[in-house]
Amino acid sequence: MTGEEPESFDRVRLRERAFSRWNNEGGAGEGGVVHPALGEPALEVLPLTNAELVQLQIRVIALENLMTALLADAPGRQLDLVREIAAYISPRPGYTPHRLTIHAAARMISLTEAAGRLRELSFDKEAIDGPSDPEALL
Repeated sequence: MTGEEPESFDRVRLRERAFSRWNNEGGAGEGGVVHPALGEPALEVLPLTNAELVQLQIRVIALENLMTALLADAPGRQLDLVREIAAYISPRPGYTPHRLTIHAAARMISLTEAAGRLRELSFDKEAIDGPSDPEALL
């Protein structure tokens, strides 16, 4: 047995616990109401206005693009981890598939693939900024 196996096993257990909290929205129950066992009162949430929904869409688009840019420069192990997380939140045998979870997992894979395409692009600095040598313009 190597010294890394127990550490890997502990990391897997911690990751599974974190994902299980994420999957149930940190203890939220039916309809997003906080579970009474957490000791927090269930607050009634007002529906979002159209302006608030538009702002959320803008923020999600920005975050997706930021994540794509960050993943484009990420080591392969981090990309593998994103794929593992997507597979983990995908419906497992014996569980009822949830439409939003399925879409979330697919979106994670899509962002990872977009990051891979971005990584493959080789931008020619000279084509974008022009020649770095001023005499080359003559």
